[in-house]
Amino acid sequence: MPIVAQSTETTDWVSRFADEVIEESERRAPGKPVVVASGLSPSGPIHLGNLREVMTPHLVADEIRRRGHEVRHLISWDDYDRYRKVPNGVEGTDASWAEHIGKPLTSVPAPAGSAYPNWAEHFKAAMVASLAELGVEFDGISQTAQYTSGVYREQILHAMKHRGDIDAILEQYRTKKAPAKKQQQKAVDAAELEAEEGSGAAEEDDGSSGSAGYFPYKPFCGACGKDLTTVTAYDDDTTELTYVCTEDGFTETVLLSEFNRGKLVWKVDWPMRWAYEGVIFEPSGVDHSSPGSSFQVGGQIVGIFGGERPIGPMYAFVGISGMAKMSSSKGGVPTPADALQIMEPQLLRWLYARRRPNQSFKIAFDQEIQRLYDEWDKLDGKVADGSALPADVAAHSRAVRTAAGELPHTSRPLPYRTLASVADITAGAEDQTLRILGELDPANPLSTLDEVRPRLDKAEAWINTHVPADQRTIVRDEPDIDLLKSLDEPARQSLRLLTDGLADHWSLDGLSHLVYGVPKVQAGFSADATAKELPPEIKTAQRTFFALLYHLLVSRDTGPRLPTLLLAVGQERVRALLGE
Repeated sequence: MPIVAQSTETTDWVSRFADEVIEESERRAPGKPVVVASGLSPSGPIHLGNLREVMTPHLVADEIRRRGHEVRHLISWDDYDRYRKVPNGVEGTDASWAEHIGKPLTSVPAPAGSAYPNWAEHFKAAMVASLAELGVEFDGISQTAQYTSGVYREQILHAMKHRGDIDAILEQYRTKKAPAKKQQQKAVDAAELEAEEGSGAAEEDDGSSGSAGYFPYKPFCGACGKDLTTVTAYDDDTTELTYVCTEDGFTETVLLSEFNRGKLVWKVDWPMRWAYEGVIFEPSGVDHSSPGSSFQVGGQIVGIFGGERPIGPMYAFVGISGMAKMSSSKGGVPTPADALQIMEPQLLRWLYARRRPNQSFKIAFDQEIQRLYDEWDKLDGKVADGSALPADVAAHSRAVRTAAGELPHTSRPLPYRTLASVADITAGAEDQTLRILGELDPANPLSTLDEVRPRLDKAEAWINTHVPADQRTIVRDEPDIDLLKSLDEPARQSLRLLTDGLADHWSLDGLSHLVYGVPKVQAGFSADATAKELPPEIKTAQRTFFALLYHLLVSRDTGPRLPTLLLAVGQERVRALLGE
């Protein structure tokens, strides 16, 4: 029925999840705050793929807040995870860092020159700053603090008591058996993969299996501080635990009821936290949804802790200008801070809000960013005039504001491509930038660059950091005499028509009309003639004319949009370079 179809179109994916989460929260924990969660491992730069782990529950939590419900968005910092490897792209690292592999991230020194006390805090800080700029409200939980303070002691003892039940669940998904030493190494290697990818790659991260049986808990060695340990004995009644370190042979007997230097293995730790925190909603990467993955297995293990698996949409990978998949194990992948250097928070929020979690998308650091901004500005206009579709209006609203209010924005958002072109041509000279931008619209001139900030700063950063030097625009100092002398009469006439019209068309719209109109007039048509009224060869004539102007102005075949370039160069200099 038409009414049903229209109703479906007015509900975006965020609203649908919010409906489901509120209903489920009222069933599980009536009268209590709704709990959504994310998990991040500060093992290296936290990239834009990881950001989806945060933005998906953030958008749902924000919608729930808008409806007047109390909600907590937990971000678990997995800073008690083992240090696996030195990620690429981290300055000041060398082979000596290998001595820390196996230690908790918070026990590893920060990279050289860092102001932070350890490795985890160094990489966490950059993400916290980016989330603040994006308007993401959250409660951060350090897993180092949780484990070392004994917060999870009862949960650990419970898991050890029910280790047989946990082992039986995991056994359903184990594909093959391995000797104890090999099994331990597989667990270590798989743990590296899972935390690196932010996904369910660690299919063998089951725990410590030795002659004493299976244990879902791994101590950090009292001598070397690493997790290369195997539990060799445990007494449920006394909680006396003995372990041996395969790194240095160190052995120790402790009372687990008093011991705080270790953690549950990942496939047990995650569902334990679901139950402990009462998590209703937490997304997971695509690998988590495969059979035997951490999310699927956790859905069974969580019952041992008296909880239920959260609503957990699968989220797809985020690409960067053609990259199909991002992985922090590769190093050097863009982070939220990198994106926010060249784009406003609203645009970055919109990219995550407009696509369902299971849809992949790309974040542009190349020329595509200009098209994305054009698309965003077009949507902005449609929302303003009421012509946007309901789902697009919802995505726009989630991009520009949160339940707490509007995000800071550019008061006069000129086209990003125009600002980038001007920044390119002026090399950041503010007086020249103000002059050019002030002439874009003579009827409403710009009075200060603050009106176009922060968008101007983002566009300038993009030009300076992501546009190759050979693609930068350098205006000629002197006319190209040889080229001007070689021109035939029609070409010279086209230059005269342009220079004769400069004064009367000196604005962005006016110059656009002028440069496109010159070839039309030369062919005997009106400058106002539309494409439908013109023969196909006019487009060819326009391209030829544009190429001539670029060669005379910047010695290249292409460049910034000609109206912007002409404004930047200035009337007097344009006339001189065109041979007048």
